[in-house]
Amino acid sequence: MKKKLQSRFRSRQYMLSKDYEIYYYKDHYLSKVDSHAHNYYEFYFFLEGDVSMEIAGTVYPLQQGDVVLIPPGTFHHAVIHSTEIPYRRFVFWITEEYLSHMMEDFAVYGYLMQYVRTRGEYIFHNDRICFNGIQMKVFRLIEETKGERYGREAQISLCIRDLILHLNRLIYEKKHAKTCQEEQELYSALMEYIEDHLDEELSLEALAAEFFVSKYYIAHTFKDHIGIPIHQYIMKKRLDAVREAIRSGQQAGGACMQYGFKDYSVFYKAFKKEYGMSPSQWKDAVKFEKNLEITEA
Repeated sequence: MKKKLQSRFRSRQYMLSKDYEIYYYKDHYLSKVDSHAHNYYEFYFFLEGDVSMEIAGTVYPLQQGDVVLIPPGTFHHAVIHSTEIPYRRFVFWITEEYLSHMMEDFAVYGYLMQYVRTRGEYIFHNDRICFNGIQMKVFRLIEETKGERYGREAQISLCIRDLILHLNRLIYEKKHAKTCQEEQELYSALMEYIEDHLDEELSLEALAAEFFVSKYYIAHTFKDHIGIPIHQYIMKKRLDAVREAIRSGQQAGGACMQYGFKDYSVFYKAFKKEYGMSPSQWKDAVKFEKNLEITEA
């Protein structure tokens, strides 16, 4: 790492930027930093040193290649055991608001943050090859933040998204490498649960609470198996159920409420889009079909 890309460590534990800050530190002697918490996320990439990290009251020894993610409001501080080895690390701060804007485009940017918050697992070990890939992306981001090239802000945005997505994908694949059977079981359970609870709340949040897993995990698992988002599948199942209820003689208004639609206009638009006709037109078509069967008989 070129020395010009290094930052002088300061004990400041708040952001000056409204979106993100990134630093490369290399210290031989460092004054003690007391336990503290931020109102933003801190990504910490450990390169070298005889250091542990105390997070939420638990001390974790660090090894080269560790990636640490500290959520907002979580108390933490580094514990330096020896100064014989230089203490080197990258520190990347990013606000919740900035991440939220990213997640408006793609929810996958938030998987790792959700995982850390729900599981309380803050440290992720990496082998040398894996960490080299992370380090290259961090290095590129630091170069852009310290440079003045044309299109700097656009490139920084791309670098941040690339780094965050890479970390999300890396951790997701590590955590799910041996869970194919678990995913199949979850998918089957979701299908059965949705079928039996069409009249109830079936949001991702409600399903996550029911199955005790992350809503992002549910979304990924379902789409990987069926190819469409889970909310689309639920909509189709509800529309099918209402259509069959109309066939059996029920009124569309009552049937749509029975199967989880809270607003008739929403149901009406969805029904017409799915089947190419309104509920009343569908009802007339069913009557015509039945009369035709009687005549032919």
